[in-house]
Amino acid sequence: MFTDIEAVTRILRDAAAEEILPRFQALKEHEIREKERGELVTVADEAAEKVISRRLADLLPGSLVVGEEATAADPRLLDRLAGDGWIWIIDPIDGTANFARGKTDFAVMAGLLRAGRTAAGWILDVMGDRMAVAEQDAGAWLDGERLQVAAEAPLGEMRGTLHAGTFAGPEMVRQVQARRERVGAVKSLRCAGFEYLRLARGEMHFSLFTRLMPWDHVPGCIIQSEAGGIARTLDGDPYGARSFDAPGLLLAPGEAAWQALHGALFGPD
Repeated sequence: MFTDIEAVTRILRDAAAEEILPRFQALKEHEIREKERGELVTVADEAAEKVISRRLADLLPGSLVVGEEATAADPRLLDRLAGDGWIWIIDPIDGTANFARGKTDFAVMAGLLRAGRTAAGWILDVMGDRMAVAEQDAGAWLDGERLQVAAEAPLGEMRGTLHAGTFAGPEMVRQVQARRERVGAVKSLRCAGFEYLRLARGEMHFSLFTRLMPWDHVPGCIIQSEAGGIARTLDGDPYGARSFDAPGLLLAPGEAAWQALHGALFGPD
């Protein structure tokens, strides 16, 4: 078990204070670029990831790092996820598009793997100064308050987000759009970290994601799971850091809710 939870919390808060907040609503045009279709990166993302990567590696000697921006430059870093050691997963700014546009819905996220299993996760709401933390078998907490997902409810009463747009295949987009009225879809905040905070606090019941890169979901899935929820790929398998080739990820407050949502969105007509 990893025990220095508070040290990671300090590292993420320090990086936000030093590398992210001074650049919020102060980015110059040349400091924002599109690294791939629909994906922005800023100098703040890159600077924060370098600081966080170095400090986390120092905190846990022998550990390796898989950061979003480093992996964009060298996709072979994803091969590290197959290792048996300690692996840090870093999203220096989740919701970069919001950050680049001066919107406050963005987060700093980190996860820790051991032999491929998620041991802990952190989500920092930078502007709200809120930190959610979960450790395997120890519950999920938001600034000392225990988190609990929403109670299961009938299909027609559940509310959540459906992320099936830019990164989903055309068939998936058509199917989800055709069936979205079967579930209580609400507006996305365009930041996975914020969606996970809403799930873990019981503010909504479900989320569907169709892009499963580990930095977007490793931290949030353990927080949602430790708050009592279920995180499974659309194939029905438990979510893991190497699930990025799965067709999608569906999060729900319990087994009956997961089955009802999956059936409504992907079952036979």
